[in-house]
Amino acid sequence: MSKKINTELLAEICEVAGAPGHEQRVREIVLREIKSLVDEIRIDNMGNVVAIKKGKESKRVMIAAHMDEIGFIVTHIDDKGFIFFHTLGGFDPKTLTAQRVIIHGKEDVIGVMGSKPIHLMSAADRKKVPVIKDYFIDTGRPKKELDKIISIGDTITRERKMIEMGDCLNCKSLDNRVSVFILIEMFREMKKTPPYDVYGVFTVQEEIGIRGANV
Repeated sequence: MSKKINTELLAEICEVAGAPGHEQRVREIVLREIKSLVDEIRIDNMGNVVAIKKGKESKRVMIAAHMDEIGFIVTHIDDKGFIFFHTLGGFDPKTLTAQRVIIHGKEDVIGVMGSKPIHLMSAADRKKVPVIKDYFIDTGRPKKELDKIISIGDTITRERKMIEMGDCLNCKSLDNRVSVFILIEMFREMKKTPPYDVYGVFTVQEEIGIRGANV
């Protein structure tokens, strides 16, 4: 009989924000879950979490999962209060229209991705493949208010709750949070001493160049 998946924990791991270089909220969940499951925990200067389960022999095996997700970074707020951005990781611009996002400033601010509406587009505009610079974020707030809580360089992540779709689960950031979840659950299932030392590494900044894993 197969064990029921802890979808509550998976949802928590997937739904939490963690743009590249800003994985602290994910890291807090990881540390909470693994502290009683492993023999040693290290956090390096980049923010990678190294969890070690001692084995019978000194040989070592490493299993890695990255904590960050693709996101965006604020580049400009125009006079109308629309927020413009650049990507952190690879995005297909066609997927952005009407996406709900969270801007992580002095406080979290909800916004919606937008671009020029189709009824205002010329025939030539409609034939063009959309690019990132065509998009902006509407928060429903004026620039004067946004300037107090949002700065250039603040990160942006998608806002999406986990849902069940038949036998499947759908959520933002399943790449690679599902592997973070699996790595935690692997340690939970490791009741006996493994044959070798097992290093479970929860890495940072994968989406912008595998930076955490490289070190």
